[in-house]
Amino acid sequence: MIHYQLHCAGAHEFDGWFKGSDAFERQAARGLISCPICGDTKVERTLMAPGIPRKGRLKTVDATPPATPEPARPAAGGVIPDAVRAALSKLRAEVEKSCDYVGNDFAAEARRIHHGEAEPRGIYGESSDEEVEALSEEGIGIARIPWVPRTES
Repeated sequence: MIHYQLHCAGAHEFDGWFKGSDAFERQAARGLISCPICGDTKVERTLMAPGIPRKGRLKTVDATPPATPEPARPAAGGVIPDAVRAALSKLRAEVEKSCDYVGNDFAAEARRIHHGEAEPRGIYGESSDEEVEALSEEGIGIARIPWVPRTES
């Protein structure tokens, strides 16, 4: 896995994990990577400083991506701005209202829909990073969204 700092045409910066540089290039060329802030699919890698260890000292890097998405939090670990939280809450409510929840069968159901074996419709559920990458490489368009807790209103 390789970690890239990315930016969209709107100058929003975010990061992503990819199987390799070729996986990033394929996904970016097909518009499968989108900015989590504005949704723009014109995404490029930013200039990153290489990690160069001092002479005689090896630098170790943990290249393991997070196993499962956690509730939405900014990369710096701070508080989500109220406007962003409100937009994500509205997005969650719309997805829950308009789409079918398929749980852990998300990847299999997305494939069935893609191949015409199931009724075309919006779905949501859970899938592993590996399943998401496999779907993307198969040309099955999906999107991951930050899933904020429901607001009590």
